[in-house]
Amino acid sequence: MADGGEVWERIAAALERLAPAPPAPTDWHAHPAYVWQGDRARAVPVLDALPLEALRGIETQKVALRNLCLRLAHGAAAHDALLWGARGMGKSALVRACVADVQKETQGLALVQLAPGTLATFPALITALAEVNRAFLIFIDDLGFGADGRAEMLALRSLLDGGVAPRPPHIRLAVTANRRSIVEREDTAGALHERDERDDALALADRFGLTLGFHPADKDTYLAILASYTAPLGLAFDPEEALAFAIQRGNRSGRTALQFATELAGRAGLRL
Repeated sequence: MADGGEVWERIAAALERLAPAPPAPTDWHAHPAYVWQGDRARAVPVLDALPLEALRGIETQKVALRNLCLRLAHGAAAHDALLWGARGMGKSALVRACVADVQKETQGLALVQLAPGTLATFPALITALAEVNRAFLIFIDDLGFGADGRAEMLALRSLLDGGVAPRPPHIRLAVTANRRSIVEREDTAGALHERDERDDALALADRFGLTLGFHPADKDTYLAILASYTAPLGLAFDPEEALAFAIQRGNRSGRTALQFATELAGRAGLRL
């Protein structure tokens, strides 16, 4: 009969076999993008991004964000960026497109997107990236303003402040948010908690050196965006049908234009 020591050794060995293998160390130089999952990073071998020239109606925003990415990639001083405003107008697409476009010139920049619910592990990500000789743009998409929105804003504001351990200059943030109130500065006559939420939002916005607003497209801009998708395929479209499609979806935006272009391409048996 095995003695007690042997039993415990067998139990320990069995538990070791059942335990998942520790994650492999991340090669932060090997890929154009990563997804931070809270305790590890998942590599993204191909960054899914539209060509920068395919994004229409946001010309000023394109120039500003691409310049920021280029400075960051070359080791120059760069701001954190806040992209706010109308849904579907290309905020997230612009972040990916600018990084991908700069990567054509230099591989010195990588995009790291935070998976939902991982904001609390932001300091661990900074620690992991601090000693890596590469520039990183950390991407927080669609900053929440729901039930937990205020807590999320306060947490991000604290992280941007840096505390006693400053964030290295080769790591910057790009954050998207749909709420205009994050940058509005007019007084409000609403309830106290509404004023507190607005003050929190403004205090967060103040911590970004670059803020870019995205506004709903007017009819001409919407149709021009649609044409930028359909013209390369030789597809014609009826403006009235295109506008009716936008009305059905409740907004005129780059995303709606892409959806209608997809519909037209599908009818023609083509692929965008």
